[in-house]
Amino acid sequence: MANDMTARSTHEHVFLGTDHSRNERRVWLVIALTAGMMVAEIVAGAIYGSMALVADGWHMSTHAGAMLIAALAYSYARRHARDPRFTFGTGKLGDLAGFASAIILAFIALLIGWESFQRLANPVEIHFGQAIAVAVAGLAVNLVSAWLLRDDHAHHHHGHHGHGHGHGGHHHHHDHDDHDHHAHDHPHSARDNNLRAAYLHVLADALTSILAIVALLVGRSYGWLWADPLMGVVGALVIVRWSWSLIRETGGVLIDAVPEGGALADGIRTALERGDERITDLHVWQVGPGHHAAIVSLSSPQPKAPSDYKARLAHLGALSHVTVEVQPA
Repeated sequence: MANDMTARSTHEHVFLGTDHSRNERRVWLVIALTAGMMVAEIVAGAIYGSMALVADGWHMSTHAGAMLIAALAYSYARRHARDPRFTFGTGKLGDLAGFASAIILAFIALLIGWESFQRLANPVEIHFGQAIAVAVAGLAVNLVSAWLLRDDHAHHHHGHHGHGHGHGGHHHHHDHDDHDHHAHDHPHSARDNNLRAAYLHVLADALTSILAIVALLVGRSYGWLWADPLMGVVGALVIVRWSWSLIRETGGVLIDAVPEGGALADGIRTALERGDERITDLHVWQVGPGHHAAIVSLSSPQPKAPSDYKARLAHLGALSHVTVEVQPA
């Protein structure tokens, strides 16, 4: 039986994603690209008197600011990964940053939608050639950034990351082994929501550039000034949907919500419930990308050591931290 002091001295709680360092470097590189393009557009717009260039430059600054949140979150989580003040490590800091970025993305979409509605009501003169050149340049930067921010290892099999909890009787007797870490690779690691947030900002900017190019080409060919603000409304609606999806997913991780599926909790029950052995209380939650923790309470007529039950869970690679409590039936 291991007490808390022994556990703290012999185990670490580093639950960062497998590509944490790589993702951090790439986000900083994308910030440099975006900031460079932003400064170039604002300076060129001021020199040549182009409001289109200035406006797009300031628009890019909002995305650069949001990606700065992601980069700082990566840096802070890495530097404090072994800080004992964080009970379960800093793996969820990326979800916090992703949640903040998702809210910023939603506000950007609302601003785009509002400006587009204003231009539908009060059309303004458009310098098509100049505006198309700005949109094409912005799109090129965004495509390069999107390629850099792609997540090569994440996929969406949510079943591997299910969270569940059931409540049984009181724990009259507990045999604790509070810190068991499964030393597995995580081939089915969860999405890095911090990287996903940065990626969505770049994707949103690319989408607005593509829609703008289409609208401007149509407007130049047919004189339809309303095509540009109409595409702005369409883009705003798509971006709002992306941001809402990210808010739901990151928010769920932050409040330890039970996601759809729950296959990890089911896998724990299948592995541990044998004969008269029953799980009386089960809590499973995400502590970082691809890392989950579990607290399991078991009732058994012939209780075994917690290590025996943990051995049954060794095949669950997404389970990184396990606490087992055993009580006699």
